[in-house]
Amino acid sequence: MAVVSGLIRVMEKAARKAGGKLRRDFGEVEHLQVSRKGPSDFVSRADQMAERTIYDELLLARPDWGFVMEEGGTIEGDPTKPRWIVDPLDGTSNFLHGIPHFAISIAAQEPKLDGSGWGDVVAGVVYQPITDQTFWAEKTRGAWLQDARLRVSGRRHLDEALIATGMPYQGHGNFSEWSKVYAALGPQVAGVRRFGAASLDLAWVAAGRFDAFWESDLSPWDTAAGCLLVREAGGFVTDYRGRSLPICDAQVIAGNDPLHSRLHKIMAEALKA
Repeated sequence: MAVVSGLIRVMEKAARKAGGKLRRDFGEVEHLQVSRKGPSDFVSRADQMAERTIYDELLLARPDWGFVMEEGGTIEGDPTKPRWIVDPLDGTSNFLHGIPHFAISIAAQEPKLDGSGWGDVVAGVVYQPITDQTFWAEKTRGAWLQDARLRVSGRRHLDEALIATGMPYQGHGNFSEWSKVYAALGPQVAGVRRFGAASLDLAWVAAGRFDAFWESDLSPWDTAAGCLLVREAGGFVTDYRGRSLPICDAQVIAGNDPLHSRLHKIMAEALKA
């Protein structure tokens, strides 16, 4: 059984408190689907209120830490202390349309010892309110789903691999880049899925549900916790050039060793054109 640290308890408490409110608000979205104005403004408020709940909880527990938040931006703290990276509602479009697939993502990132910027993510939580599941990881302590240890998939061959991705859409992403990668990769794999919440995609890679994941043009709050989950579950996370950054967001490839290596090679070749 996992021994949960005080840091993870703080993060999970904040996520669960905000998640309870999101579950309640999600129940209202279905009723708002038929309204003339639509649920967009309501969802925006739900997003902001969830972030405020998380902010208040984390600030109470660690008053000198800074924040990087999707809605609230960057709030500086003590530069010698870690900072929080928060996405209060990853999968907003799913939430908006009454699709029960969204998550809260919280990560803690340490400053570099030389003061030159930010270093490793040392703890991460991805909480799925609808299923009441907490995926969590700490640096060197493994990745977990509640009390169960997580390991990335053991599949080695693309023709048996289920790969997750995110697709470009209006005003977001690079259609040409994604099309080249999909054209090269799609015919070789068992399936490709686009569920619309990158933090959960990465958590599911860590859990072995997906065999690998790729996407570009994300933000740190989308991937900070998920990158740590995959690494602590025995997987690899890099950008398209193969660089293992503390947080891969502009470009992400995640998976076990053999599949990550194959995806990296396929994508490198596809993007040469």
